[in-house]
Amino acid sequence: MNKTIFVLQKYKYEFLLFALAQHLFIGIFLTDFDFYTRVVWPINMLILGLGSIFMFTGKHRWRHWFRNIHFIVILLLPIGIPFFKDIPWYFIFLNINYAIFFTFLFSELLKFLIKPGYINSDIISASVCGYFLLIEISVFLLQSFEYYNPLSFKGIDTSSPASIFIDLVYFCSITFTSIGFGDITPGTHTTKLIASFIGIAGQFYTVVLVGILISKFSSKN
Repeated sequence: MNKTIFVLQKYKYEFLLFALAQHLFIGIFLTDFDFYTRVVWPINMLILGLGSIFMFTGKHRWRHWFRNIHFIVILLLPIGIPFFKDIPWYFIFLNINYAIFFTFLFSELLKFLIKPGYINSDIISASVCGYFLLIEISVFLLQSFEYYNPLSFKGIDTSSPASIFIDLVYFCSITFTSIGFGDITPGTHTTKLIASFIGIAGQFYTVVLVGILISKFSSKN
């Protein structure tokens, strides 16, 4: 048991990267959206929680307990989806809590990227995690607007919570990478401005990340 914990602690950024990747893109392998919502999503959140828990070990005791309580809340929220799937406010509450959780993770990860004056596999894994966390934050933020106002986006499949999530993962990913196919577009002034901000944030993160990696590589040399 102690050996397992040591391994997870040592490779915490690699584990977090795996957890984020499977949470965002596991829809590639699934076609049953109802099964995805009822079973896969809660399991994904459990894996993601385990992947993130070692980032907080020994740090900011009160924040550590707050994060654990908040994680329990977001872990329980997907369980209620089959019972509250027709209640928009439930999904608004769910998505706001997810956005807060991933923002908290992103802030901890940035602290790690900025401080060390070296570059190794942890830095590379953490850098990719940061990109995926920005996508997670954006997806859940935009989902809260979609559930609040169904006219927030055009071109989204609204037949199930899973289809909305997957479509917004796609939209945020292509927005961050400045591809922009145009099949999904913001439908209100609010979501248009948020989408614009997401594009800027993605480019800014990329530029800053390149600068951080170059400086660390130079310091190592």
